[in-house]
Amino acid sequence: MSNQVKTSISTKEAPAAIGPYSQAVRSGDMLFTSGQIGLDPATGQLAPGGITEQTKRVLENIKAVLAQAGFDMVHVVKTTVYLKSMSDFAAMNEVYAKYLAPEGVVPPARSTVAVAGLPKDALVEIEVIAKESAEG
Repeated sequence: MSNQVKTSISTKEAPAAIGPYSQAVRSGDMLFTSGQIGLDPATGQLAPGGITEQTKRVLENIKAVLAQAGFDMVHVVKTTVYLKSMSDFAAMNEVYAKYLAPEGVVPPARSTVAVAGLPKDALVEIEVIAKESAEG
């Protein structure tokens, strides 16, 4: 497989990948992000607070990775949300809607699952798929 098929995307505005993965990979007009947890890229620590603060930090990290590749939130066509507890769903959803489903924007398709645990004991992890022209 030629290395030209995909390009690694990286920004210091989001937590660095720790391990054999990229923050995101671009392939043609598609961008696939790795899951982001609520780590502050400046401190390497989880955002203080609860699910609301961590979800905001996750989405800010995703926004930074998308921007590095020339995308923004309106280009997101699919998300996968991992929650430590489904009891956090409503609070996560409230923040998520502000970033990914503002008035007049078609919200992306989404899957949300509860998991036994997340890295650094995070409350939420989100990954996205974006397409350069969400209409096409």
